[in-house]
Amino acid sequence: MNNDLFADAACQLLADQCTPAVVRAIEAGGHAAPEAAALWQHLEEAGLGDALLSEAEGGSGLALSQVFGVLEQCGAHALPLPLADTLLARALLAQAGVARPAGSIALACGERLADGGLRCPLVRGGVAAAWVLAQARDGWHLLDVDKAQAAPQALALDATLEWTAPAPVAVGAEADVRTLQAAVLAPQMAGALTQVFQRTLQYANERQQFGRPIGKFQAIQHQLAVMSEHVFAARMAAQLGCSGAGVQPDRLRVATAKARCSEAALAVSELAHSIHGAIGFTAEYDLQLFTRRLHAWRQAAGSESYWHDVAGQALLAHEGLTLDLVRRITDVEVVL
Repeated sequence: MNNDLFADAACQLLADQCTPAVVRAIEAGGHAAPEAAALWQHLEEAGLGDALLSEAEGGSGLALSQVFGVLEQCGAHALPLPLADTLLARALLAQAGVARPAGSIALACGERLADGGLRCPLVRGGVAAAWVLAQARDGWHLLDVDKAQAAPQALALDATLEWTAPAPVAVGAEADVRTLQAAVLAPQMAGALTQVFQRTLQYANERQQFGRPIGKFQAIQHQLAVMSEHVFAARMAAQLGCSGAGVQPDRLRVATAKARCSEAALAVSELAHSIHGAIGFTAEYDLQLFTRRLHAWRQAAGSESYWHDVAGQALLAHEGLTLDLVRRITDVEVVL
């Protein structure tokens, strides 16, 4: 099955239904906003949330590599709902034999409380999610967001969520939440990076200074060239992070993907705002919808430093030539 069909469908759907106005409305109202319910309904009707489930389970039977384009489009349209997390969460629940609930699901790290409850210090997209699938030391737990006590975080849709006793129902799943989050964050970052670059390039070609577009000046051209190098390198790395025939990603490839995308997020955002000037920081201007996310996603599921450490430890533990390890990361089998 050609995964480009899913990417094209996601692109068209999000272009129509996930406009900047809708993104702002959901950021203001969370999953209770009417726009959130309407947008999620469109995503469900398109079958995007179940893409990683087998056909017998009502899904499309795709591998993680085959939904790369969908995840990329989520980032390119600043999708304010946790579709990427939901894809993985539903696959994990299906593998564990647990019935999947209706609505979106955010992935998170959790910690047990003395009263038997559970606290998630930072849930990315938690305000826009209906459920949280959290991994704590005693396993995975599926929790209803409406039953949690919430505290805001820096990004509008992020939150600290806490559930009191009785203890939530445990879910058996063999996976590492940070690796899973990083695997689906990297392609979203790649999509957002591409969007920021395209918007900046358009602005540079339209903005006039001294009688000609600022994109004609050598200094701006150099900045655009640096941006393009980061954007395309990050996209290639993100594809590596999603490569493989199944749902579980390769941790070392994920380390490469997330580290490279996080590096690019900082550099590209800085250059984009430098070229745009003051207008790029205003709430009314759409650029900040993407750069805000890039800064938040850079730290989410581990910054570049965290994943550099993971890659370094793998290199130190590797017996043989470094080139052999590099080949193992970069030689991938294409899943059709």
